[in-house]
Amino acid sequence: MLAYKAWGIVPVATRSLKSRPSLFSRTFSTSYIMNKERVCIIGSGNWGSAVGKIIGQNVLNFPDLFEPQVNQWVFEESYKGEKLTELINREHENVKYLPGIKFGDNIKAVPDIVDACSGATVLVFVLPHQFVRGVCEKIKGSIAPNARGISLIKGLDISPEGITLFSQEISRMLDIDMAALSGANIADEVANEKFCETTIGCTSPENGDLFFKLFHTSYFRVNVIRDHVGVELCGALKNIVAVAAGFTDGLKYGSNTKAAIIRRGLMEMRKFGKTFFSTVESETFFESCGVADLITTCSGGRNRKVAEAYVTSGKPIEVLERELLNGQKLQGTLTAQEVHEFLLARKMVDEFPLFTTVYNICYEVSHHNICLT
Repeated sequence: MLAYKAWGIVPVATRSLKSRPSLFSRTFSTSYIMNKERVCIIGSGNWGSAVGKIIGQNVLNFPDLFEPQVNQWVFEESYKGEKLTELINREHENVKYLPGIKFGDNIKAVPDIVDACSGATVLVFVLPHQFVRGVCEKIKGSIAPNARGISLIKGLDISPEGITLFSQEISRMLDIDMAALSGANIADEVANEKFCETTIGCTSPENGDLFFKLFHTSYFRVNVIRDHVGVELCGALKNIVAVAAGFTDGLKYGSNTKAAIIRRGLMEMRKFGKTFFSTVESETFFESCGVADLITTCSGGRNRKVAEAYVTSGKPIEVLERELLNGQKLQGTLTAQEVHEFLLARKMVDEFPLFTTVYNICYEVSHHNICLT
C-alpha cells in the first residue's frame, strides 16, 4: 500500500492518480490552488533524466496544478560534436547519460541555470553534491518567493565539526522548505518503467501531497513519511556499505558474507542516525530509502562496481572512477572518509567497525592486504 502512513492516511490503490482527490485538500489556500506550479529540475545525469521522464508525464496528468513545460538545467558539454542541450531538445533523449530512453517534448534542456530556474515554484535537486552551493548562489534571486524544493542528492556535508544535510543547506541558502527523496531506484530500471518503490521525507502535509503528485506512477510507487532527515541519511550512508559489498565480491567471499555486510551496515546506519540526529525514526530504515536501497546498492550500484574493481585490478579508486563511471562521481569512498573524520573527532571510531574498515581499506592499506573481518 502507498504512503502517507505518517499521517495515518492510505489512498485507495485502485483509484487513478488523475481522479484521486487531494489527501490534504483542506490545507490548501485558494491562492495556492489557482496558481500553477512551475517545475525546474536541477541536474541531468542518468538519475536526473530518469526522474525527468516521470515529472514530464505527471505535470501533464495534473494540468490544473502544474504548468506543462518543465525546464531541466543541463550542464553544457559537447557530445559527438554537438551541444548536449541541443541534442536533448531535438531528440527528446539524454543521448549521453540515458541513451535509448525517450521523454516528453515538454521537457526543455536549458544550459543557463538562472534561466532554467526563473520563476520556478518547485525545484527538484538531482545534481552531484559538490555543486550544490555554487548553484544555490546563482539562483537565489531568480526563483519564486513561494518556492519549495526536494533533494534527490545522495550525500552529506560532513566535517569534524558536524554534519549538514544538503536539504538543510539548500533551505538555508534559498530560504525555502525542503523535502528529500531516496529509495531503491536504479536509474536505468526506473527509466524502463520496471516497478520500484521510493520514499519521500517531508514535514509538510501540503508539500507531501504536491510531491506525491509530481513523482508517483504505477511503476514508481511513492511513500511519504515525516522523517526527511532519516531519508536523506540513508541515501548517503548506504554508499559506504555498498563499497564494503564490492570488496566482498572482489574477494569472492560469496553471498553469506555479503548478507552479513548488509545486516551490519544497516545496523551502523541506524546507530549513526539515532546517535547524531534526535528526530530520526527507526522505522525509516525499513522503508525503501533504507533496507531496500541498501540491498539494491550492494547488488548493482556504482559504488559496489568500483570497489570490486579496486580489489581485482589494483588500480587506484580515482582511476577506476574515470574508467568505469562515464563521467559520474563515486560517493561511497568520500563519504567513508568524511564519516571517519567526524567519528575520529568524537573518539567514536571503534563504535562503527564496518564504516571504519571501509575507510581503512580505501585510504590506509594496500589493496593486497584487504580484510573485512
